[in-house]
Parts: sequence; C-alpha cells; structure tokens
Amino acid sequence: MFRKKTSSVESAPPTYIAQNSEMQGTLFVESNLLVDGIIHGTVEVRGDMEISASGLVEGPEVRARNLTVHGILKARVTVQGRLTLTRTARLEGDVNASALSVEPGAFYVGYIETGEAKPLPESRSYPELMGSADAKLGSGDIRGI
Repeated sequence: MFRKKTSSVESAPPTYIAQNSEMQGTLFVESNLLVDGIIHGTVEVRGDMEISASGLVEGPEVRARNLTVHGILKARVTVQGRLTLTRTARLEGDVNASALSVEPGAFYVGYIETGEAKPLPESRSYPELMGSADAKLGSGDIRGI
C-alpha cells in the first residue's frame, strides 16, 4: 500500500561505458556509472561511479557520490562519500572525499583531503615533576617534557 520513495538516482538505470568504447568530452550522468572503457574529459555523476580494471578515465575533473577505482584515473577528484582504491587501482590527481579506503597494492600520487576539518586539541598542561627544570641532573636521569 505504501511504497518507499526512491530518489531519481537510485531508480534510474546505470550508465555503462563498455570495454573497447572510447568517448571524449563532458559526461553528466544522473544515475550510477560503470566504466569498462575509456573516457577523456570531465565526468560528473549524481550517483555512484565505478571504474573497472579495464577502465581509464582521464580529464580535468571527476565528481561522484561514491567512487570505486579498480583501473586508472587521472583527474582532480571530488567525492561526497567514500573513495575506494582497490589493489589494482592507479590514481593520479588531487582528491577531496569524506572517506578514503585504500587496499594494499593501490598506487596513488597527489594530495588527499578527507572528512571535515577539525581543530587540533588544545595543548595539555603537564604536572610539574619533582625538582625544577634548572636542577642539575645526574647521569642516567631523564628530563620530562
């Protein structure tokens, strides 16, 4: 009787770039995107994006909700959720993502910024140790910070 509302991203069929296919230009995808082929250009995906081991995406910028890379990605990357680099991934470019998962063997070159910026904790004051800092230390004594 009552149906759960789904967003247009979840209800739309995924877009697929097949192996041995190549495209050039700007690609905007309203749903999810699976890349087995090659894309040269800017890619913006409202849903999730996955680049398979045979896939290559090269361009100035890639944007997605979540991104999983098994293949090659050379671009500046902005991900709202999680960026996952599997053991076969090769990523060259700066990344801004809420979360990052990197498997052993993945290759990455660039700058990564993850999560929300949080201030550093305030410096703690340590209790004063016995004796003063100016006191003469004997051999074997350790001075605390």
